[in-house]
Amino acid sequence: MLRTVVSAFVWAVTALLLVLALPVLAFLWLVTRPFDRGQRIVGRVFRSIGRVTIALNPYWSFRLERRTDKPFHEPSIVVSNHESEADIFLSTLLPWDMKYLAKDSIYDTPVMGWGMKLAGDIGVVRGDRRSGVKALIECRKKLRAGVSVIIFPEGTRSRTDELLPFLEGAFRLAIDTQVPIQPVALAGTRYALPPGSLKFGAAKAVIRILDPAPTTGLTSADVPALTARVRAQIEQARAELRQELGIT
Repeated sequence: MLRTVVSAFVWAVTALLLVLALPVLAFLWLVTRPFDRGQRIVGRVFRSIGRVTIALNPYWSFRLERRTDKPFHEPSIVVSNHESEADIFLSTLLPWDMKYLAKDSIYDTPVMGWGMKLAGDIGVVRGDRRSGVKALIECRKKLRAGVSVIIFPEGTRSRTDELLPFLEGAFRLAIDTQVPIQPVALAGTRYALPPGSLKFGAAKAVIRILDPAPTTGLTSADVPALTARVRAQIEQARAELRQELGIT
């Protein structure tokens, strides 16, 4: 009963913040549009709501770790494994301006979807080739504007404890545009927001920044090897995080 009440309260506050923020986001989008091509300012304000949700939620203990001394290159394509819808909240702890490639069902929801559009995020319909091509074109535009894009290359959240195969689209895009891949690994969110439920689960979760993978000089022939190398990097870090968090 307590979990239901707390979940309802946190969601209500989050929804209220989104509603209150919407006119602010629209104003910022209009005012900053002439000089902020990457919609960075709007994105930062919008993403801050996710960090407020984390702070309000007594069932979540989310944190960020850095396991690299190499600087973040802007723009980059950030890639991460995907365990839960709560991954979106956890990823707001990353210290970079990024645009999300998100499933269209989220992008089209009232208020939340409107905020994502104002922040410059990109919607894609899973399994729809035309939508996928359109989304990649939008990603190219963001990268040309100097803003990074975050993509979950599994394509969907894993329903088991196994890491799914990585789709090659993000890696092909990185090589085509000659921007680095910035891997991050996360663990602990699987039960933070169970599928089909709005009730929060108790979760300790970490998102870890890993060494970037440069693409300078690579060609389309290198896509499979780059994909496999980054996947192995994320899989190893994910296994380490799961061990540290006591996830069996």
